[in-house]
Amino acid sequence: MWIDLGARSADTDRLLEVLRLHTLTVEDIWFDRSGPKIDEFPEYLYVCTHTLRRRGTQLVPIEVDLIIGKHFVLTYDKARVVTDALREELARCPRILAGGPPWVAHAVLDALVDAYMPLIDDFDDEIARVEDEVLAKAGKPEGTRILQQVLALRRSLQALRRVAIHQREVLMRLARGEFAVFPREVLPYLRDVYDHFVRVCDLAESYRDLVTSALEAYLSAQSNRLNEVMKTLTLISTVMLPLTFIAGVYGMNFEHMPELAWQWGYAFALLLMAVVAATIVLWFRRKRWI
Repeated sequence: MWIDLGARSADTDRLLEVLRLHTLTVEDIWFDRSGPKIDEFPEYLYVCTHTLRRRGTQLVPIEVDLIIGKHFVLTYDKARVVTDALREELARCPRILAGGPPWVAHAVLDALVDAYMPLIDDFDDEIARVEDEVLAKAGKPEGTRILQQVLALRRSLQALRRVAIHQREVLMRLARGEFAVFPREVLPYLRDVYDHFVRVCDLAESYRDLVTSALEAYLSAQSNRLNEVMKTLTLISTVMLPLTFIAGVYGMNFEHMPELAWQWGYAFALLLMAVVAATIVLWFRRKRWI
């Protein structure tokens, strides 16, 4: 028998009493936990699992509670992440119910791991798009938006990693056959679920490295653009410095300065400035600084 709980009510509380669930288990069902866990009791096994959904730029953990007894499986999936897909699968393949609670529990865990794949695909597409824009827009006014997207992706992948690490341990314990509620013939299928989730964890780690590389590329490109700007300003200042010196000398207005009374003094000063500036520019070009 598969029991899927809805909202909490007097009927659901009475049902949990009939199933003889421990008070701590009932508390864990109705109140969200921050991380996955697994508890074994004499008459049932309680598994608290999580999946993630994107809301804007944030990842929100969604809890899915699973209880495997001798003759029943109980789920509490308030976000309908797993149970709707499981209901369709049981309608197509009723023999899963005939196999007993371990096979239904395997179907729940398999659907839970599959729920991560759309999220992974979204990360794949978004990281590819960000990588194309990082080098093109770093150091420009629109680069701030790209930097915010990179940092948001990094935070999301860190949240995914935190959940995935603990959930991987839970699935590994189930796949190793530590609990008597799962017979030996179910263990290969649980190991397959564990392998799929390990692949999800590996992809999350690789995406985290890609985002870190994109952030480093952004900062490097921004630094290079800033260096180019500073180089240009330094070259302009270097060209203008001797011209400012010449203008300062001829602007001192002493009475007996040479060329002050000369008819061609003004033209000579301008020509001297032009020659000095051209010499500096040609020297920069020879050094390949410009």
